[in-house]
Amino acid sequence: MSWWQDYERTRPRDVEGGIKARSKRGAISASWWAQRWTDALRRIMDSGRLSRGRTYARRGQVMNIDEKDGTITARVQGSRRSPYKVSIQVKPLPEVTWERVLDVLADQAIFTAQLLAGEMPADIEEAFSAADSSIFPTSSRQLETDCSCPDWANPCKHIAAVYFLMGEAFDDDPFMLFRLRGRTQEQILEGLRSRRAKGDEETGPDLALLPTEENAPMPLPEDTLTFWGLGNSLDDFQVQPKSPDVRLGLLQRLGQPSFAAANLSALLGPAYDHVTKTAEKVAYGKANVKD
Repeated sequence: MSWWQDYERTRPRDVEGGIKARSKRGAISASWWAQRWTDALRRIMDSGRLSRGRTYARRGQVMNIDEKDGTITARVQGSRRSPYKVSIQVKPLPEVTWERVLDVLADQAIFTAQLLAGEMPADIEEAFSAADSSIFPTSSRQLETDCSCPDWANPCKHIAAVYFLMGEAFDDDPFMLFRLRGRTQEQILEGLRSRRAKGDEETGPDLALLPTEENAPMPLPEDTLTFWGLGNSLDDFQVQPKSPDVRLGLLQRLGQPSFAAANLSALLGPAYDHVTKTAEKVAYGKANVKD
C-alpha cells in the first residue's frame, strides 16, 4: 500500500466541541441558495473527496470557522495530532458588475423588500445574469483555496468539509454569500435605497393613483361601518402558517444592537423556533392553546 492510500484510509482523530452539520443524511444545507453553493462544489471537486468532506462535516472534524475581510479560515482535525489549516476565498465581483446588479435589483420592488427582510429572492440569479455574472462560483478559477494537509489535490476533503458547513452558514445568513463576493449587507441595501429614492425624485408621484371625481372611492354602506361591533364567527376561518424560509429573518434584518453584549440571534432563536412550532401545532389541531 502506498503512502497516499494509507493516508486516505487513516481514521481522523475525534474532536470535542467541533462544528457538526445539522443534517444527518441527505443534503446538508436547507435553503435553495445554500444548495446551489454545494451544487457548485460537485462541478469542481472529485466525488470521493467531496463525500469524505461531507463525512468530516457531519462528524464535527471542523474545529472553527472564521470570516474576515472576505476570507474564510478554519481548522480541520485529521489523522495527525495538529489540525490542518484551511483558507477559502471567493473572487470578489468587480465594482462595475456590482453597480449593474444593483441597477437591476432596484428596478424590482420585490427584490428590495425581500433583501430588507433578510431573504434571498428566488429570482436573484436573473439579476446577476443580466449583469453577465453570477452570485455563485461557476469555476475553480473563482475560488482560491489552501490546506496544510499533504493531499496534492485542491480542493481536498478538509476544504470540502468547510465548504459544506459554509452552506449551512448561508442558510442562517444569506448576506454572507454577498460579503464573500465583495459587498456587505449595508452596502447593498444602501445602494438599493439610493436608487429607488432617486427614481422617485425623477418620476414624482403617480398621478393616475390620485383620487379624482371619476375614480373617487364609493362610500361604504352604513351597515359596514361597525368597527366596534361583533362580526361573524371565525370558526370556519382557515389559516396555513408555515416556517419562514429564512430563520430569524427579522433579527438578521435589524442586526446586532450595539447595547447588547449577548448575541440576540443565539439568545432569542430558541424562543422564536418554539413559537413557530407551537403556532403550527395549534393551527393544524395538534395541540391546544395552552401548549
